[in-house]
Amino acid sequence: MKKAKLAITALLILALPLLAGCGHKLVAHNGESTVAVYPDKASFDKFAAMKSQGGASGMIGGLGESLLAKKLGADTPVKVLSSDDQGAQIEVTDGPSKGMQGYVAKDNLD
Repeated sequence: MKKAKLAITALLILALPLLAGCGHKLVAHNGESTVAVYPDKASFDKFAAMKSQGGASGMIGGLGESLLAKKLGADTPVKVLSSDDQGAQIEVTDGPSKGMQGYVAKDNLD
């Protein structure tokens, strides 16, 4: 009986770090139901800079974003692979886009 309890405890201790990285989901804001997932951080930075310029550059940035960034539904479960001050590299853990990786803004993660 002691060996069984010890084995279960050891299994839980080993499994906790794996489960800890999977507890995130995407969050949409401002009445949106989807979140833009960019292929990589460089694409995210490029479109953020273009949109912040406003005018024609901002409009081109918005169009480019709609073509390049994939839109995923809010509450999509994700695992954070790495993060920085602006966002995180994620991997979708469930649903039709399972396995997809990309970069999302920090405020789009829960």
